[in-house]
Amino acid sequence: MLAAVAVGGAGTLERAAGHALGSRLEQVQRDAPGITHRVRFGPEVERTGAESALDADLRRLSTVIENAAPAPLRGDLVHDSTRIALPNVRTGDGTTLSLVYASDAPRRPAYAAGRPPASAPAPHGRVVEIAVSTRTRDAMKLRLGQELKLGPGALENVDAKARVVGFYAAESDRRLWSEQPLLAGPARGPRGGTDGAVRYAGALLAPRGAEVLQSQANAELTVIWGMRIDPGSDAARFVGDQGRRDFERLMLRYPESVRSVTCDLGMVSQSMPCTLGTHPATETESATELPDAVAGFQRQWRQGSVVISFALASVAAVGFAAVVVGALLSVRRGLDVHRLQRARGASATGLALGRAAETAPAVLLGYGGGCAVAALLPGASAAYGLGLLVAVSVWLVLPLLTWWAVRDRALLRDKGAGRGRRAVVEAGVVVLALAGVFALRARGTEGDAGGDPLLAAVPVLLGLATVVVLVRLYPLPVRLAARWARRGRGAVALIAFSRAAKEAPARALALLVLVVTLAGAVFGGLVAGTLTEGRRDAVAWRVGADAAFLGAGRDPDTAGRLARARGVRQTVAVRQLRVDPVSGTDGGRYGIASLVGIDTAKLRTAAPSSPAARALRDAGLGGGGGGGESARHGRGSRPPDIRVLADAADAGDLLTITVHGKERRLRVAGALPEAVRHDPALGPVRAAAEGREHLLLADDRDLEGFDAGDFEESALLLYGPRLDVSELRSVVPRTAPGTATGELRIRAEEQAEAADDGLTAVLTAAYTACTALAVLLALLALVLELLLSAPARGSTAARLRTLGLDARATAGLHLLQLLPLVLAAVAGGVALGLTLPQLLGPALDLREFTGGPAAPALRTDALFTAALAAGTVALMAAAVGAETWLGRRRGLGAVLRLGRNHE
Repeated sequence: MLAAVAVGGAGTLERAAGHALGSRLEQVQRDAPGITHRVRFGPEVERTGAESALDADLRRLSTVIENAAPAPLRGDLVHDSTRIALPNVRTGDGTTLSLVYASDAPRRPAYAAGRPPASAPAPHGRVVEIAVSTRTRDAMKLRLGQELKLGPGALENVDAKARVVGFYAAESDRRLWSEQPLLAGPARGPRGGTDGAVRYAGALLAPRGAEVLQSQANAELTVIWGMRIDPGSDAARFVGDQGRRDFERLMLRYPESVRSVTCDLGMVSQSMPCTLGTHPATETESATELPDAVAGFQRQWRQGSVVISFALASVAAVGFAAVVVGALLSVRRGLDVHRLQRARGASATGLALGRAAETAPAVLLGYGGGCAVAALLPGASAAYGLGLLVAVSVWLVLPLLTWWAVRDRALLRDKGAGRGRRAVVEAGVVVLALAGVFALRARGTEGDAGGDPLLAAVPVLLGLATVVVLVRLYPLPVRLAARWARRGRGAVALIAFSRAAKEAPARALALLVLVVTLAGAVFGGLVAGTLTEGRRDAVAWRVGADAAFLGAGRDPDTAGRLARARGVRQTVAVRQLRVDPVSGTDGGRYGIASLVGIDTAKLRTAAPSSPAARALRDAGLGGGGGGGESARHGRGSRPPDIRVLADAADAGDLLTITVHGKERRLRVAGALPEAVRHDPALGPVRAAAEGREHLLLADDRDLEGFDAGDFEESALLLYGPRLDVSELRSVVPRTAPGTATGELRIRAEEQAEAADDGLTAVLTAAYTACTALAVLLALLALVLELLLSAPARGSTAARLRTLGLDARATAGLHLLQLLPLVLAAVAGGVALGLTLPQLLGPALDLREFTGGPAAPALRTDALFTAALAAGTVALMAAAVGAETWLGRRRGLGAVLRLGRNHE
């Protein structure tokens, strides 16, 4: 088993990391292409003998862009879609119509009636063919062949007719519907309206139709090529620091290659030096969020490798302990024979080499079997050298212990000197453990997953240090219990506790196995619970409410439509302005700060438990008095002071800020409670600061003197238990990278994405597998340990049976003798597992997984921890029952023999 883990473990983890990265890239590209290339093009320029073939030009350039990918990405990068979205136009009945050309639009089989718009030139250049969804057809009561008059809207100077040529079904799971929700179904009038008429709708058209409307409006349009990267099983090559750098280089080379092959020079224009068929065009502009996604994954994987390294170290420590216990059992059983051989002239080295020769076939078979098992595991590489090192280490344990047991000094050893050496070794173990913890906290982690030996050694050293402390401490209360047992009549408790205290040093290996296994399992449950709850809190911080629209100040019309959407009960405006205040008394700098304004009255209604609303109310800042005075002050008078709550200033202090040459004064009305910094309502505008800047909080009405453009961030928080997500998305669809538009965040969607993260699944699976292996090895080690110590317990029980001890009392003797060991192991293992995150400090940053304003609070799974402790006690009880049953089946003569030395 150890050989299989050593040979195949690294490759399996590497492949698992590749799957997790592939899942992350798929999640990032689920609602929009990962890479976009944009070209702005002007109206068609008529040339003699040249006709527009925009549809063919777009298909040709799609192939060119796909083939321009660097060689390492070819086969992984595919063309996803080509889109041309026109500015809105209006129909004769006042409906705002969004017209889109999409290469990934439904084909003819998906049409319930009619056909897709044709790419042939429109007759007379004034009729545009369009297709709409069946839901739009039913809502607008359209029919095939019906003509709609198109007039100017956002697209000016339009005067054309649109002919409906087809109705498609928009029921399939197609990305086009999430990016352009109006193509799937229309949006009706505002909430509370009485007419319920369609106000917004979408339609598909062909490239030629886009050209017709472009020519009339004399407008520039933008074509967007969306590319998707799907590395599949090869994603592992982008894991690690080197893989991330390679990916970033590829993402830098790809746009340059696209620009070099898509710009056909020929137009004499400074703004549009290229051509797109018969259209003047700009150079290609590329945008992607994939390098940031890979970099974020790498940071999280580095932290995930910390957790997995602890699990692997637990497996190695428990497995090696099982090997040592097994070797001790073998040495104990053959010790009489070896002593006889030494008396007849055999050397200790010769006996050790003989044991090595005897076990060599088993070790070779185990190594070969481990390599065979590792070959069946999915992995990119196999560490045969590491597996061989593990096999040799296992092989050497038995010969070394044999030599140690039969050497000349073994029978003549000085027990006092032995105790001194033991104290030195124990002190060295504790010092090494502390030094490892301090070194890890000082420098953090280094290298890729599995490449930091200190990281793998620390949990084992901590386990050894815990065992050293427990072996020294837990006999003390056991001796006290033995003294208390002397006062009673029975001898069972006295004998059991006395032997448990005396044999504590000999039980160190069993204690180590239990402590390391329990600590690893508790630590894994602690991390899993913390990640689950921490991600939920981080989503609440990122969204701030049930939904949030970022950029509300730049797009008030969209914000108004969202506020009127179905299911929205309350809305709260929050804005953030980054300032650099100075003291109004001594001129000293306060430090970079975020001045956040929030609608206190509305927030108190929407979220009564909000710390920000409560703090503003308690300070008397929720009335907006400052705003009223600001509105009344004259042109030549000084604007009133803005009252704020500050986190690093005293009440009554004056701070001065300058925004676009205008000086304003801030009067500190009180201290800012620490809980306000973590209020989710501030998350949408404070996410970039991440708690590093000072925070100044004011009522939003007191900031009326600032222009909307002065605020770096603004958001509209939407509250409602049953938000109509489809209607919200019809107002603000998901957009591709590089799109300058507001961002809509919906808490339900964010939580679903967090729960569907592949890295968390890989981390959980890896830790579960390692814990299962550690438990199996721990069971093996405990069985061997019980067999090793069984003769001594059996001899004691047999002597007491000759004095009249019955079976129930014998079971009680065994139970009480093993109980201190188990209780000490449970206490030490649980304590070590719970304190590992604090001991490691910056080496384990779970915030990389969750985000949010601060590191997630540690969540202990009390039920899981209690189940582990109960399981350990139950295992001990089962072992006692089995040993008692076996003792009753053995005769006293098989245990008590003349001439044997029983302790």
